[in-house]
Amino acid sequence: MIEIKVPTVGESINEVTLVKWLKADGDYVERDEVIAELESEKATFELNAEQAGVLKTVGKEGDTLNIGDTVAQIDDTAAKPEGAAKPAAETSPASSAQPPIQKSEAKEIAQPQTSNTKSQTEDVKATPVASAIIADKKVDPKNIQPSGPNGKILKDDVLSALENPGRKPGVELFNRTEGREKMSNLRKTVSRRLVEAKNTTAMLTTFNEVDMSRIMAIRSANKDKFKEKHGVNLGFMSFFAKAVCYALAEWPAVNAYIDGESIVYHNYCDISIAVSAPKGLVVPVIRNAESLSMAEIEKKVVELATKARDNKLSMEEMQGGTFTITNGGVFGSLMSTPIINIPQSAILGMHKIQERPVVVDGQIVIRPMMYLALSYDHRIIDGRESVSFLVRVKELLENPELLLFGKDPVKALLEL
Repeated sequence: MIEIKVPTVGESINEVTLVKWLKADGDYVERDEVIAELESEKATFELNAEQAGVLKTVGKEGDTLNIGDTVAQIDDTAAKPEGAAKPAAETSPASSAQPPIQKSEAKEIAQPQTSNTKSQTEDVKATPVASAIIADKKVDPKNIQPSGPNGKILKDDVLSALENPGRKPGVELFNRTEGREKMSNLRKTVSRRLVEAKNTTAMLTTFNEVDMSRIMAIRSANKDKFKEKHGVNLGFMSFFAKAVCYALAEWPAVNAYIDGESIVYHNYCDISIAVSAPKGLVVPVIRNAESLSMAEIEKKVVELATKARDNKLSMEEMQGGTFTITNGGVFGSLMSTPIINIPQSAILGMHKIQERPVVVDGQIVIRPMMYLALSYDHRIIDGRESVSFLVRVKELLENPELLLFGKDPVKALLEL
């Protein structure tokens, strides 16, 4: 009998939560097969079987386990049951391939299932008037709460369903019940760090707005060729990351942090991007963003966001950022004051792009505008530095050609 124990997952982490069993008690598992999902205060990771055999679970889902605790046992002397599925690696491509769909089959798939729909309508118990309305308005009888005798649908039942689309019959929108759920380690860590950021920094927020016309025009004109050449969509994050890297080079205090009585400056830009994951907010890091191309930044954003969504981020991918960018605009936020991701000293908040009237050369015009918010630690970053940093980001975004090497080509030529 082999014991599977909680592995060491990082410095200062003493306990984890058993989130989910991926294999049930008594299942036969192969060597290195994933059997459970564990969660530390910083990341979610998988637990693998060390040997093939019959699994005996010890921990329960939701249990908090210490490093070194026994999670499960495997009886490696047990014989593999007949008919057990072979590991995926042993499955040949030929055997796993699906037979091609014939033209006749494709035709059947493409045709709407009118006969089934008709039979379902005929089986519904309803008055003639209710049946006529159901057929005319194409109402799903399952979404109607019958009030007639023996479960018969009346006219008023159909009209009520039409007036309240999307509401499931018999389900109360509000009630007086309460629910209690145990906080995950990740959520507890997020809560602790947010409170710590508010209590230990002299946080202040400065705002500006940026005209996104040029960037939107560039994306519209080049998105297809960009996708074809690089295999990834051209988003806004690459523009913002590039602009931030140039601005951080000019205002290094925004890219630094306080360590005791010292200030630690960074000669590189490790940009953290805030991502909303199923189990809470995470901030994976794009390493050396200042050295990456637009396509490389976009690919890294997609990679990290996908891992965050699937709870596959490693601890290394979430540690060591020097500056954070968060985009509340994807959820419709027009304005916010983001909280610093300690020990960093600043965070840039992007927001929703909204058409607004602005004055350009004395004329009122409609432009796609975005509010920017820079929250910063006033202990290390002064008002001049924070405002100048944000103005520089605005300048770079409104003149994307400057992102090529950080300044106007003519001024670079003349060394001005």
